[in-house]
Amino acid sequence: MKQKKNKDMAVKVSSRSISATEALVVHLICSLGLAVAFLVAHNVHSINLTTHPSHTLRLICVFECPIVILLYSRYRKDHERCSYLKAVGRAILGLPAGALLNALGAIALGPPLESKFRHIINIAIRYLPKTINWSLVMSLFTIVPAASVFGSSWMDWQRIFACTKAFDPVDYMICIPAHGVIIGAWIGAFPMPLDWERPWQEWPICVSYGAIAGYLVAMVASFGLILVRQHVKGD
Repeated sequence: MKQKKNKDMAVKVSSRSISATEALVVHLICSLGLAVAFLVAHNVHSINLTTHPSHTLRLICVFECPIVILLYSRYRKDHERCSYLKAVGRAILGLPAGALLNALGAIALGPPLESKFRHIINIAIRYLPKTINWSLVMSLFTIVPAASVFGSSWMDWQRIFACTKAFDPVDYMICIPAHGVIIGAWIGAFPMPLDWERPWQEWPICVSYGAIAGYLVAMVASFGLILVRQHVKGD
């Protein structure tokens, strides 16, 4: 019974399958949005992630947010019951919700338990704008695409993020970059506690660079897996 259910799910998901070329175009547009945000930050405002992390992250969110929401809402799971505008709306709602989850995750994985309260107060006083903008960018890369496509379907959220089971190219486009962002941010956090006294070690510069690098690498990996899957399926 369970196998039949999984097969039915796979058939249902495959009905919204897209080509590798279309997936590549989506990834390229998202990458272009990032590039434009960095170019505007550097050439127009003369800032970057190291000198002004909060402002740069805000610019990334401003440029990337409409791109991600408008693109991924096209691949909503249930076209019959969910309109394009509804998919856009739930993506917009997913942005602050995902930001809250990412902020809480950053605090939970921060300093030891005995200094948690002190850490939270420090964030509230000194790092709140940086944390908010970083959390919004993280939510944009991890939660928003899934919110656009799956909405409140807990089964799909669990399948993508807990079980890492992808049935369709759209699943790969959501799952792989989201995991890449989280892993990249986690790796980027390693230099922060080291006693190097470098300006780029300050929160959230390292984790931001790590997250963006992980996002870009994961998009390449996502496209590669989609190509392999379609090649195998074609054979």
